[in-house]
This record gives sequence, structure tokens and C-alpha cells, in this order.
Amino acid sequence: MGREIASTRWQRWWLKFRFNLFPCYRRTGARIDYVGPGLREVRVRLPLNWRTRGYWGTIFGGSIYGSVDPVLLVMLSMRLGPAYMVWDKSARIEFKRPGRATLHGSFRLEDGEIVEIRQRLEHARRLDRTYSVDLVDASGAVCATIEKIVHIRRREPKERGSSASAA
Repeated sequence: MGREIASTRWQRWWLKFRFNLFPCYRRTGARIDYVGPGLREVRVRLPLNWRTRGYWGTIFGGSIYGSVDPVLLVMLSMRLGPAYMVWDKSARIEFKRPGRATLHGSFRLEDGEIVEIRQRLEHARRLDRTYSVDLVDASGAVCATIEKIVHIRRREPKERGSSASAA
């Protein structure tokens, strides 16, 4: 499949560490708990604490969405490689029950999904894909379902010889 991303245990630990340290993600209160070989799976954890607690004493909806927002985009970008651009297009969240304890979510991207995206972009300029993730509590009850539509396209090669300093 080309270059292998986060294939060793050390690479996976380092990616998880950097992601959790990134200020925008760190402030959500969520943490990446697990990065699977080749970025095929990523698991997130969102505890109920003073940073994530909302007005009613449950996990704040913004923290729920923030905990999953960048994960899929980063997974797809790294798995597809620098020849592709991945952008969030839209998102929808359905709150099913209050988060009264730590929530967990799991993202999976199979190799076949990546192969299919690359094949489709051989014949199309751009592509939109829909992904869904559930955040569940310890009993397995779904507290929120987040559906994201991502926009994927091949990067255009930069034109050679064009210069902004041409006067």
C-alpha cells in the first residue's frame, strides 16, 4: 500500500503523544487512547470532569463534538498521503442521552476504503465521503452519534516557472 504510517509501536506512541499535546485538541478535554498499526484504528476517551462538565453536570456538547472533530481528518490525510487534500465539509451530531461518565469512541479505516478512495479519484476530481462514530459510556450505551462528511481531492501539481515577482 505504499508507505506505512505509524507501523511501529514507538511511531504510534509518538503520534498519540503529539496529538494529545496539540493545544486545540488538548483543550477539548479528550485524549487519544490508542493508535492502531498503520492508523487503521484510533480510539478516543472523553472523561466527565471540571473541564468537560456543562451546565447540567453532564458532558458539554461542544466537548463531545471536539473530541472527535479532527481525528478522522488526520487519519485520512495521513493514510492517503501528501498527494491528497482532506477537508471537513459538514457534520451532524445526535445527542441520544446525557454523558454522565467517561465516553469512548473508535474510528476505523480499512485498507479497502483507502484503495477505493484512490481509485475513485483517478477518474473524478473530488469526492465526498460520509463517516459515523458513536460515543459510548462504560455500559455500551450510545450517548452521541456524530456523522461527518469529508471532502477529498487530489492536490494539483504546482506550476513550474510561475513567479509572483514577475514585474
